[in-house]
Amino acid sequence: MAAPFSVTDAARQRPSNPWLVLALLLVIYIFNFADRYLLTGLIGPIKAEFQLGDGFMGLLMGPAFVVLYVLSGVPIARLADRSSRVRIIAAGCVMWSVATLATGFATGPVSLALARVGVGVGEAAFVAPAYSLLTDMFRPERRGLAFAILGVATYAGQIVGQGGGPALAEAYGWRNAFFMMGAPGLVLGALLLLTVKEPQRAVVVDRSNQIPFMAMVHELRRSPSFLLMMLSFGLGSLSGVAFGYWGPELFTRAYGIDPVTAKAAFAINFGAAGLFGMIGFGALADRAARRGMAGPVRMSGFALFAATACILAATWAPSLTVAKWLAIPSGLLGGGWAIGFFATLQAMLPERYRAAATALFIAVTTLLGYFIGPSLAGGISDALGNSAESLRIGLSVTIPTGFVAALLGWLAASRVTADKVRLAGA
Repeated sequence: MAAPFSVTDAARQRPSNPWLVLALLLVIYIFNFADRYLLTGLIGPIKAEFQLGDGFMGLLMGPAFVVLYVLSGVPIARLADRSSRVRIIAAGCVMWSVATLATGFATGPVSLALARVGVGVGEAAFVAPAYSLLTDMFRPERRGLAFAILGVATYAGQIVGQGGGPALAEAYGWRNAFFMMGAPGLVLGALLLLTVKEPQRAVVVDRSNQIPFMAMVHELRRSPSFLLMMLSFGLGSLSGVAFGYWGPELFTRAYGIDPVTAKAAFAINFGAAGLFGMIGFGALADRAARRGMAGPVRMSGFALFAATACILAATWAPSLTVAKWLAIPSGLLGGGWAIGFFATLQAMLPERYRAAATALFIAVTTLLGYFIGPSLAGGISDALGNSAESLRIGLSVTIPTGFVAALLGWLAASRVTADKVRLAGA
């Protein structure tokens, strides 16, 4: 019978340089998001070739991708709690890259949908194992910065996929765009597997110490801080994702500019600021962690409140110039507030189910943010006339959930320390 996974052999080896591992994970994560967003930049030529409607394209971009992404994430993360995280990430990278390549070979709606399902399942193998891996490679006071650097991929990958994809399609065709975006992941997955050693876990994990999934859920249900952070993060995502998805369209409708110019203005001011916000708040989260485990999430609550105020103001800006200026602090604050949640969460959760609990956290918050946010704002806008004014009203109903999220984050901070003790002794 095969022996259970042990870190003994890995501990005897020279550990991988954490910063080099972080750099490789960052590049992999950029392609994770680039492959995810590539479809959104190539809607026109794909619709034209397969005679598809917006409804089917929306299904591919939203529910079909997210549902499989969420359902796969938790069992994959459970596996990461007791086996090699490096191998899981590498396998996922190869899988979503093959699925991206398969999208370029699609012959109709069914094969296109199946390829997108594969992308979702493959990408589900990255986040929780990667955060768990970095947690064991970086000291607590450096984890916030490491998480922030990794988080840069969420903006960089979107820019690569939505910006680079259409340029490649215009020059070489939309199928070749998928081939060119998918191929690097095969190399990156192999490189990770061949060069990165599985680090020694902060606490050696024995399979016999694993608990069933529902037992883990029962433990977490008794943790007020976990539940509050999960709801806070989900509502904060709902607010931010709604603006992130509808912001370029709002700029187009409200200020009478063409879509290309609107997307460029939004990406430069909101997206680029988000990149700097990720890095800056990573350093701030590290500093906040020195004052206690609850420091990062408390800081994030303040940032989320301020970000929500700026985003709401940008929604009602009287001119494009004012909107562009307000988009900068919106991006800075909106790009960084999530870091503190993950820094506190990783410090609070027990090693025996840290990755699985992180995956559960991501699953619930992803459903809240990506299912409800954009659709709620768009639904209200449709009901009120599908105009700039109606879209502003739709966003004004959705965005203020960020204020509620900030309050819940502050409440969670007051319970983190007690919950860590409770979960460790459970």
